[in-house]
Amino acid sequence: MSKAKPAVFLDRDGVINKDNGYVSQIDDFEFIEGVIEACLALKEKGYLIVVITNQSGIARGFFSEEQFHTLTEWMDWSMADRGVDLDGIYYCPHHSEEGQGEFKIECDCRKPKAGMLLNAIEDLNIDVETSILVGDKVSDLQAGIAAGVKSNYLVRTGKEITEQGESLASGVFDDLASLVKSI
Repeated sequence: MSKAKPAVFLDRDGVINKDNGYVSQIDDFEFIEGVIEACLALKEKGYLIVVITNQSGIARGFFSEEQFHTLTEWMDWSMADRGVDLDGIYYCPHHSEEGQGEFKIECDCRKPKAGMLLNAIEDLNIDVETSILVGDKVSDLQAGIAAGVKSNYLVRTGKEITEQGESLASGVFDDLASLVKSI
């Protein structure tokens, strides 16, 4: 079996792109300044890049799973065109309270649960000891911690950083670019 690899788990809204609330259209997707360059630097350092994102907008009926896939494909290609190949994209379309139909379930994948990370760890042979999670809220950190990721960081480009977030985080950075410069 090949040696396990380090990965950087990135939340999407608030870390990769500006969180304008339930982003589902290409026109509404705006990369945060410096994200592409930061991802290139992570790749050069030998990290896999894995996106892990709650998408309760699907469960709530704000947009379809097909719309999510269209946007995700566009994001993936936009990053690839700039030299950043994502190694995995994992999403949770569920919400146990606000969801509709098949999406109104209590699942194992919605952060703060670790399901998306655990699937990626298994699928991509990721070494959690040397991996990093970057999110913009407490539930991101809780998922990383639950999956055994040793370094869990918050960035200030999304939700407001709470006291709980600061206490759980391995560190807090202005954005992904400043975090990458520190590692």
